[in-house]
Amino acid sequence: MKLFPFKYFAIALFCFLYLNALAQQTITGNFPNLALQQIKLFGFDGFNTYAIDSVKANEKGDFTVSFGNNDYGMGYLAADDNKAFIVILAPNENLSLKGEALALPQTVKIISGEQNKLFGQYASEHPRREQALSAWDFLTKIYQLDSLFVIHQKPINAIEAEKERIKKEDKTFLASLDQKTYVSWFLPVRKLVSSVSTIAQYRTEEIPAAIATFRKIDYTDPRLYKSGLLRETIEAHVWLIENSERSLDSVFVELNISIDYMIGNLSSDEKKFNEITGFLFKLLEKRSLYKSSEYLALKVLSGTSCTVNSDLASQLESYRSMKIGNTAPNFEFREDVLSPRYQPEKSPQKLSDLKSKYTLVVFGASWCAACTQELSDIALLYKKWREYSVEVVFISLDENKDAFKRFAGGFPFISVCDYKKWESPIVKAYHVFATPTMYLLNSKREILLRPNSANHMDSWVDWFLVQRNR
Repeated sequence: MKLFPFKYFAIALFCFLYLNALAQQTITGNFPNLALQQIKLFGFDGFNTYAIDSVKANEKGDFTVSFGNNDYGMGYLAADDNKAFIVILAPNENLSLKGEALALPQTVKIISGEQNKLFGQYASEHPRREQALSAWDFLTKIYQLDSLFVIHQKPINAIEAEKERIKKEDKTFLASLDQKTYVSWFLPVRKLVSSVSTIAQYRTEEIPAAIATFRKIDYTDPRLYKSGLLRETIEAHVWLIENSERSLDSVFVELNISIDYMIGNLSSDEKKFNEITGFLFKLLEKRSLYKSSEYLALKVLSGTSCTVNSDLASQLESYRSMKIGNTAPNFEFREDVLSPRYQPEKSPQKLSDLKSKYTLVVFGASWCAACTQELSDIALLYKKWREYSVEVVFISLDENKDAFKRFAGGFPFISVCDYKKWESPIVKAYHVFATPTMYLLNSKREILLRPNSANHMDSWVDWFLVQRNR
């Protein structure tokens, strides 16, 4: 028997995969109000979107756009107003729409496209179920807490029965979906993400289960990357823990457990590892959850088998080297130094020359919009802080001498610039990766705090210095 040569098999397989990737599905629409407008189709890729197709609608508002199997997931259509109409981009499923405008989803009718019909049905019914549940939850509290109603068990039982019926109806719909379809994966995740605010406020008994469900999400799943939900999923997960009526210490414990779950299997995909870890780190920093951003930084730097990209590595290294309790590097005041409080012959030459009990080291620049506001606020608060032995040293990342002097010339505290921007030895020694960045040091240069704003620093002064001196 003559065997089919392997090289021909490989060629055939390549051709099959190539043609499958090129296979096109269409979305056709009839929207008279969009006549002669440009209709654009976009897909999702992790934290980003990308253009798939674009076409000009005819004078009757008819259009057709195409997408391939590689676009499988969620997408959205937009006309000239850029308002999105969300669709499922399903292989082997052409979609046909009709309505007034993409910006008015209540007017859009799905003519064909089974997964999109199911998506549209659930998008209409689920919010109404949630509204009804919220109303019944409100009545439940009245009947449980108000002495006028608490004695009436029959309506209490009826309310509970109706709540269970609504929940069962929702679960039954989701369970009826073909588990091989994208919509069967997407809808439960969308439901979880959209429900966190309601759960935190009205159905707190569901918080542990919701957090457990978030922890089961696989962040290597390509369906998540194509869903448009990657950002919202991480944000909702963190927000729910932060707003789950826990003590702050307990919040950090739970967040750190969730961090382990989120990045646990990402080492198999270096690109996703860097993207998700970077986004999560910035989110924790933005929400001032510094103990967890430190936990994430140390975990990644000490335990990953992935190559961490240089920008992310610099951010994470700032926590390993510059974490609270560590001793900050000393540095000399070189190049241009503005020190309006000191006589030239008595001006400090290095950080350790300062005699204050506390020093706030601030990194910023004239080209940084946020720095302009923060440093202006610091300048206004400086006189008050000085009364409690808090000195300020501004390290500028400016590269232009005139720009530095115009920006820092009016500050009442020490300002230093060596015009080397990110290559400055001081910037590198403090592992600064963004501006503004602040470190509060004690007289031994031990790091006490990483303030995220002038107001944060001022709150520390009020709490630890002003209150204790009364």
